[in-house]
Amino acid sequence: MTAQQIVLSLVLAVMVFSVALELRVEDFRRVAQMPRSVVCGLIPQFILLPVGTWVATLLLSLPPNTEAAMLLVAACPGGSLSNVITHYGRGNTALSVSISAVASLLALVLTPLNFGWMISTNPDTASWLRALEIDPRGIWLSLLFILAAPMALGLWLRHRRPDTTAKLQKPLANFSLLALLAFIVLGLIRERHLLTAALVPQLLLVVLHNAGGLFLGWLSAVVMQLPEGDRRAVMIEGGMQNSGLALGIIAVQFQADLGMVIVASLWGIWHIVSGMALAVLWRRKDARADAATRVPHTAHGP
Repeated sequence: MTAQQIVLSLVLAVMVFSVALELRVEDFRRVAQMPRSVVCGLIPQFILLPVGTWVATLLLSLPPNTEAAMLLVAACPGGSLSNVITHYGRGNTALSVSISAVASLLALVLTPLNFGWMISTNPDTASWLRALEIDPRGIWLSLLFILAAPMALGLWLRHRRPDTTAKLQKPLANFSLLALLAFIVLGLIRERHLLTAALVPQLLLVVLHNAGGLFLGWLSAVVMQLPEGDRRAVMIEGGMQNSGLALGIIAVQFQADLGMVIVASLWGIWHIVSGMALAVLWRRKDARADAATRVPHTAHGP
């Protein structure tokens, strides 16, 4: 493992640790109050998007590393940024936080499980893994150190030292986010000779993949007849995957394969763009609705 891979893995572990410091007992108590909405938010993340992505990679003729990156991103849970965007878009923030909290715990098992069966049952990616001589058990070990260990440590510290965690959470979250963005930007600068029109197909693929996640979130919420605020939260959770976690696994297990890094990095940038665009549209929709419900003041003459 190179020094860059070690540093990136540590940054991602810190990011997961900072997310765990945010989790409160109340986040899980709310699940009992709105179980249908929480389940609705988990279905797109762990069932619909992974299965849909797997089917798409079987139908499309794409390079194996591109397909592997798509499968990996689809297997990752939503990131904590979804809570911020849901709040800005006037969705149900409490629901978004609850979905993220439960998804973070489920990801300890479901992320490697989903990625394992998808990549092994796709003939192209399965043969590519064998050619790279990658042991699938190593992916589980990566998730153990990048996801499970820092998550457990953060939850334990939150429970035992709430005052300390309150001071640590924001600085650590800001540091890890900035460090991850720096890795992406520096990586793009280092490979700037590749930033040509040749990247357009990958960008289009990421845009469509992300749109599929958002659509599946919206569809799930509509089918389960959730109210507007809940629908927005579920839609954002369905389309904002933790591409940072995917980058960490790529760095550690796939020797920072360039094709995979490009797809995951484009995801990391684009899902913020699409999420913020939706939030702005929702705010404008609400503003128009508020304006329409106001009773205009009419002056009456003598």
